[in-house]
Amino acid sequence: MRKRLRNRLSDVLPSEELSKVYNSFDIIGDIAIIKHNNVQNLETVAKKIMVVNKNIRTVLTPITRITGDFRVRELKLLAGENKKITSHKESGCTFRIDVEKCYFSPRLSYEHLRIASLVNSGETVVNMFAGVGCFSIIIAKTQSKTKTYSIDMNPIAIQFMDENVKINEVCKSVFPLLGDAKEVILAQLQGIADRVLMPLPEKALEYLPYAFLALKRAGGWIHYYDFQHAPGREDPVEKTKVKVSQKLNSMGVNFMFGSSRVMRPTGPNWYQTVLDIQVGSIPSKF
Repeated sequence: MRKRLRNRLSDVLPSEELSKVYNSFDIIGDIAIIKHNNVQNLETVAKKIMVVNKNIRTVLTPITRITGDFRVRELKLLAGENKKITSHKESGCTFRIDVEKCYFSPRLSYEHLRIASLVNSGETVVNMFAGVGCFSIIIAKTQSKTKTYSIDMNPIAIQFMDENVKINEVCKSVFPLLGDAKEVILAQLQGIADRVLMPLPEKALEYLPYAFLALKRAGGWIHYYDFQHAPGREDPVEKTKVKVSQKLNSMGVNFMFGSSRVMRPTGPNWYQTVLDIQVGSIPSKF
């Protein structure tokens, strides 16, 4: 579809403008989101996207970066219906999302399913940065008898998570909790988890001690996400391991790394990484 898009634009955009068109864009439900790269006639690109994909009813572009504790950005309408709420299908689940007021990335679909496949029946999971509930709900639909406490500090994300829990009929497995993950864990969730998810790279290192507070005393798994700068031949996964190892060693924690990988590039020499960390018994000071 994306190759055809450039071909279709060749008769309406000059070559210098055509080269600025991004080869990739996100599709969330029936909304497409395309990055702005100083294309003079971005509306033409948007209309061609709708021609190529008849299921798309709205095309938006970011006019601000993803920022703040809620990880949101402002979006501008380029073509189609003036809306920012949609329903997105993934792994047999349905997610209602406000793409402007809630963080959501369709590029995490493989990771959502990968984590769900690692969870065992009967586990208790703490999702420290749950958004609209994708990790949590896919876990609940994939594995039986799990409990996932799903924390987010964005009240609008929690509203949509509540709705998504009902839509996907996982009310007995997924428990949305509004608040800062630090405070929620300290107040309610110490020592209960077999597994902790930390899908907020900007805050993962800062919040790592609280992930350990949530784990059962026998230990468990932490899934740690990061953004890593790795120019040249540097290995972004190894750089992430070094940073996290220094933190864990300073905390006196017994740990070993399981599967670890680059999830995707996020910019020139920047990558999103994930470490699966197996934790031994938790020191008494936690």
